[in-house]
Formats: sequence, C-alpha cells, structure tokens
Amino acid sequence: MPIVGLVCDRRSFDGMPVHQANDEYVTAVRDGSGALPLLIPSSDTALPVAEVLAAVDGLLLSGAPSNVAPPHYGARARAGTELDELRDATTLPLLRAAIAAGKPVLAICRGFQELNVALGGTLHQHVHELPGRLDHREPRDAPSRDAEYAPAHAVTLSPGGVLARLSGLSEAMVNSLHSQGVDRLAPQLSAEALAPDGQIEAVSMPGAKAFVLGVQWHPEWAHQQNPLDRAIFRGFGKALSLHAS
Repeated sequence: MPIVGLVCDRRSFDGMPVHQANDEYVTAVRDGSGALPLLIPSSDTALPVAEVLAAVDGLLLSGAPSNVAPPHYGARARAGTELDELRDATTLPLLRAAIAAGKPVLAICRGFQELNVALGGTLHQHVHELPGRLDHREPRDAPSRDAEYAPAHAVTLSPGGVLARLSGLSEAMVNSLHSQGVDRLAPQLSAEALAPDGQIEAVSMPGAKAFVLGVQWHPEWAHQQNPLDRAIFRGFGKALSLHAS
C-alpha cells in the first residue's frame, strides 16, 4: 500500500500544543486513494526533508483554519489573521522538495494556497473584498457540518486539463470555505478550474515529474458521493501506485 505524508496543523488545545489532522483527510486517502496516511508533525524543530520524503510515496497538504503567513509572498498580515507559521516552515520546503523528487502531490484549500506560494505565487487575503468577487467563505449560520460543506458554486474545468481528463466533466459544483485565494499564479502552475467570478479554484503543474494537483475546495468531504472529488482521489491513488511500484 502506498504511503501518503499528511502534514498536521499545529494548534493549541486546553493550553497544550497539539498536532491535528481531520479524519476526513485520513479516510479519503485510505478509501479514495487506497493509500496509508502517515501524519507528519509541524514541529518547532525543522524536520529533515530528505528523510521525510524517503518515508512516503506522496504528499497531501490539507485545509486548515489558519492562513499562510503573508510575509512568505511579500505581504503583511492583517490584524486578526490566524497563522500557523510552524506549518508554513514544514510544508513550504517539503512541497518544493517533493515536486523536485517527482513525488505525487495533492494540495487542498490551505494546501492549494501553500502550493502557489511555495512556487512563487501570491494570495489575496480577503477575496470577498475584491470588486466583483463572490464571498467564498463558509456560511456562518450553517446548522450542521454537512450544510457548511454543501455545494456552494460551480467551477468550470479547463478543457483537456488534468481534472477534465480524470473526471470526464466540464463543470461541477463545489463547496467553498476560504477567505484567501490565488492572486498571482505561480509561473509553473496552470489553472485547472475557475469559479463564476474568475477566481482560480484548481491548478496543476504541467512540467512536473509526477502528479501535482491543487484544489481550493474540500474534495475529502463526502468524496464518495461526488464524481469530481471521487475522481481526484482515484487519480491521486493511481499516481501513488505508479511511484510505489
């Protein structure tokens, strides 16, 4: 069974630091990609990147409540922004090394933003404040998690792109739980899907040695019921199996 490195968030619980990874990611990797998730801590001591990569066949970068620290892309954090700089210090060098080594990468929500920043792109910190853009944040009054993660808007898939080939679709409905979004796309990345307001919702890396895909929505949530999300994890699983063989 291929092994997927899943980077944890570094948070505080009851006054104590904890390493956190939501169960939906673990389940989606196991059931959707046929792989074994290996949790990677966001440690206050830098992890040996080469040794981490030697232990895994690919990486999954998950979503999180925190934002990528703006100084990583030449901006300043606004007051009240939740950061996780230990995760930044873990994921950004790990992402670059994984891509260089030809390891498959799936990046989701915060991970999608990390992918863009790691490769030289920039972010909007508050997409909803931009003229003509949708409010991409999660609904504040959702009565349940299922309602919070319910489909929120359509995305148009790039013809002939990775997502279109994996799913056979040209359009799909996705959930939306983010305030940050891609501003300047990293030069090595290509847009794979757009929201109705033109916001980039998915990217791939055409020149990569292996599968590299980032999506702004949360495909891990109810992935078995959604054809596009199911295709994402299945495609990631195939790439992992090729690398592990």
